[in-house]
Amino acid sequence: MHDALFQPLTMGALEAKNRIFMAPLTRGRAAEPMFVPNDLMATYYRQRAGAGMILTEATGISREGLGWPSAPGIWSDEQTEAWKATTKAVHEEGGLIVMQLWHMGRIVHPYFLDGEPPFSASATTAPGEAHTPVGKQPYATAREMTHEDIKRTIADYRRAAENAKRAGFDGVQLHGANGYLVDQFLRDKTNLRTDEYGGTPEKRTRFMREVLEVLIDVWGKERVGVRLSPNGDSQGTDDSNPPATFGAAAKVCEELGLAFVELREPGPEGTFGSTDVPKQSPLIRQIYSGPLILNSDYTADQAEADVTSGKCDAVSFGRPYISNPDLDKRIAAGAHWNPNKDVPKSWYFPIPEGYVDYPILAEEQAEAAE
Repeated sequence: MHDALFQPLTMGALEAKNRIFMAPLTRGRAAEPMFVPNDLMATYYRQRAGAGMILTEATGISREGLGWPSAPGIWSDEQTEAWKATTKAVHEEGGLIVMQLWHMGRIVHPYFLDGEPPFSASATTAPGEAHTPVGKQPYATAREMTHEDIKRTIADYRRAAENAKRAGFDGVQLHGANGYLVDQFLRDKTNLRTDEYGGTPEKRTRFMREVLEVLIDVWGKERVGVRLSPNGDSQGTDDSNPPATFGAAAKVCEELGLAFVELREPGPEGTFGSTDVPKQSPLIRQIYSGPLILNSDYTADQAEADVTSGKCDAVSFGRPYISNPDLDKRIAAGAHWNPNKDVPKSWYFPIPEGYVDYPILAEEQAEAAE
């Protein structure tokens, strides 16, 4: 039995019907070149509306902040209108859906920027290669953001938040994890600034705080959350003292009264971060008093145990939701979970296969009974 996972949870103005959340999952199904959502995406999210809360795939706040092929945006009127099909679909099924707002910073390849370099907290270069429509390409050295760049980017977050409201979402989550722009400001390996946005952990949280303040101005603190990844190296973004850095970030979340905080804490099979770094959730739990969501590599039993013990208030499941659209029903029934198809292109390639064609438990049972 997993009774704790099926208790409702109040997060500010957000009312989750259970504590089995769907984590943000980049799936690459939006139409290029304008990164517009489509009906295939609406079907995908409708199928997964049994989650207590859906956190959408990371969604670009601006053209200069989005560098993933066929990932969706939320900066244009066309994108905003197109997202309405998804929010309508989820709400028709009684679901709750929150948009994750994304700026990739130095992870954006110049291919997406008409050959111009990306920008970041400081002039650094991500390791490895970027995914582009013409194959993998080495990352470029970012240029350090000026104060004008920072002001413009914060204005982009505001516009994206306003568009998300127009599109019918229930709230927004700031993507502050996995080595993207907000994370690049938070951690001292990628934030080498000596002005008010760099130096001490408190100064390195300033950009995150200012972005959250405009999101709250649009939505109210009761409908704004953040995702953090206080683990080790994430796409080359690392920190010399995670407890100090993420303790300061948690203090910002507490002072602003965010509706929820989601933490990514990878297990042995995790991506976007080392697994040999002590987990920071106990520290953050001491500082941030609101609802805490933990993510990564959970089983149903582990999720039940952590919610029951009070380690967290909910668990967000990522990859299991790819191949199990009715994950909540499978957990309730103690049923098996389907493995993900071992075809990476089905995770990211803009086709229906490996996206909306996974069977639900009732269909499997009916087929078995024939």
